[in-house]
Amino acid sequence: MSRQSPTLPMQELVWSEQQVEGGTRFSGTLKRPVVDSRPGNPFPKVYIPSLNKIEVPHVDARQTYFRDVAVLAVPAAGPIDLRSIIDLSGSMNAKGEIAWDAPLGHWTLYRFGHTTTGAMIQPAQWAAMGLECDKMNSDAVTFHMQHVISEIKKHLGEFVGNPLTTLYCDSYEAGTPTWTPKMRQEFQSRRGYDVTPWLPVLAGRTIGSEEESTRLKHDMTRTIHDLYRDCYWATPGPLAHAAGLKFAAEPYEGPWEIDEVVKYLDLPTVEFWTTNNRFSPSDLEPVVKAARAENSRLISAESFTSAPEFAQWREHPAWLKPIGDAAFCAGVNRINVHHFVQQPWDEKYQPGNAMGRWGVHLGRYQTWWKPGKAWITYLWRCQTLLQRGQYIAPTAKSTVSFAPDTSALELQSIHRRDGETDIYFVANTSWAEGIVHCTFPSGGKQPELWDPVAGTTRDLSDFDQTGESTRLPLHFAACESFFVHFRRPVVGTAAKRSNFPSFAIIAKIEGSWDLLFDPARGGPATASFDTLEDWTTRKEEGIKYYSGTATYKKTMKIPDLKSGQRLYLDLGTVKHIAEVSLNGENLGVVWTAPWRIDISRAARPGNNLLEIAVSNVWANRLIGDEQQPADMVWEQGDPELKGGSFLKEFPDWFLNNMNRPSTGRYTFTTWNYFTKDSALEPSGLIGPVTLLSE
Repeated sequence: MSRQSPTLPMQELVWSEQQVEGGTRFSGTLKRPVVDSRPGNPFPKVYIPSLNKIEVPHVDARQTYFRDVAVLAVPAAGPIDLRSIIDLSGSMNAKGEIAWDAPLGHWTLYRFGHTTTGAMIQPAQWAAMGLECDKMNSDAVTFHMQHVISEIKKHLGEFVGNPLTTLYCDSYEAGTPTWTPKMRQEFQSRRGYDVTPWLPVLAGRTIGSEEESTRLKHDMTRTIHDLYRDCYWATPGPLAHAAGLKFAAEPYEGPWEIDEVVKYLDLPTVEFWTTNNRFSPSDLEPVVKAARAENSRLISAESFTSAPEFAQWREHPAWLKPIGDAAFCAGVNRINVHHFVQQPWDEKYQPGNAMGRWGVHLGRYQTWWKPGKAWITYLWRCQTLLQRGQYIAPTAKSTVSFAPDTSALELQSIHRRDGETDIYFVANTSWAEGIVHCTFPSGGKQPELWDPVAGTTRDLSDFDQTGESTRLPLHFAACESFFVHFRRPVVGTAAKRSNFPSFAIIAKIEGSWDLLFDPARGGPATASFDTLEDWTTRKEEGIKYYSGTATYKKTMKIPDLKSGQRLYLDLGTVKHIAEVSLNGENLGVVWTAPWRIDISRAARPGNNLLEIAVSNVWANRLIGDEQQPADMVWEQGDPELKGGSFLKEFPDWFLNNMNRPSTGRYTFTTWNYFTKDSALEPSGLIGPVTLLSE
């Protein structure tokens, strides 16, 4: 593969060896170093159309491009005395020919040079792939960034700057180079000595003592880090600013010092995954620490990224909530949800285009996309409050302490101060519930509970204050979180009431339910359930394998109410998100514990029409389709990632907008995680549904 001139891409130091017997004149040709033509970057495998398979490509420039650095003669064995090294660089001609009167002894001639690492930009289509620019060469970085920005301007024109505001560099995945054309000059300038005679150390030899050789390796690493800082990190920002854009990037896991490069970012960005259904950050802590040292108000994150064995179109807001809450407590206050893939096709092709094997799958064709706005609103409320004021570092006097009633609760918190207001975010990131006695390092002010799920605020009355601290009980449902604010003085000595209401069951909503499914998703237009049950336990395949939204309808009787009495509907177990209407009035979305909703404003004595629209996840319909004859060709993805299969090619019936051959299939996507025997995801309104009074 040949994509571009190899003079500006990432470089590596390479060498060849020639053994020479001393006491004679050596005349010969020093061979060029032999390198593997395949790149050595972390993710070298790509789909190669000419081979029709995923493979590590051969990069022509790895064989054709080479520039000499030095020719050194050293004793053939044992530690090398620095004074014994002979620099023969000026004795070799362009063809590699050299003549040398070798002193007595056994000698090794090293021919050092550099070539491209072969690292290529990805992910990209084969025709768009090229070599990664040299990150230790400001000219190369400038060339690359100017090209990118010029293409953005060419295609987006007046939209550059608004609404497109940011040039975003994702996580670094290009490997660590070992050379750049100006390395000798840069090393001399930064380290104060010539690297040339020490190059054999990089070939595995010892020069002087082990300590001296180790120092060379350390100095080389430090120089690489310096050059990354001064070239890769310092260059893009001014170029982006000149185009009216901000510069954001994820400065972790690369050949640099995190605390030295964050200052070049307009928006420091981290990354966290949902590995094994838990918050799994990628070197988040040092980036957050460095960003705070630079007084960055915003700390962004590529959020909820999932590996193929954990995503699989099974994710939903309640599952994602405690992961996001843990990120908030770790310092993230701006969420960039992974991912939002362009869906270029008609709505009949759902769930549509995937980002390869990776999740989470957020987009307009997600089953819970519309009711899922409630989760997005929750994230917005949280990050808005967590962007206010200044972060308060945890100390013995500034940290919330917890005394839970059960050890099963996992509790986390973060503290910010906005003027005279103390803001605490406290989160139960476990799937257990319980009462927690929390001690806040704020005294003399009225504690307020701000609920980011419901969007409500209220004073708390059950608390005790001593000096500069406030102790109060909070009742957490599974994965529930709150903001506690201290912003105004306590007025009077109001009688203590429970901080959380208790509920009495007025009625159990039992009996049969009428359901409406979407036939376009394979479901029956109507169905009747004698009792609430998991869709996957039904015999009807259209329900068992259904993915999408089904509306439950039922007439329920509400008794006469006292004036001002509040009523709630508890949905019990929901798989996976529900939108509730009563008597034709939409009351909102229930998407997380405690899975209840206030229905007071629409309730009336007597008969009431209850409608609950429940949306599950895509997995079941995708598995259901695998029960049908195949009408698409799949090819195994990377077996090491256990990621399933990718669509080998678009079928003719799709390209020509024809009727689908496999008429029992309802889904279309570009990545397949499933077989016909894959486990189904429990779905639907499982209940029990109860009517509660406060």
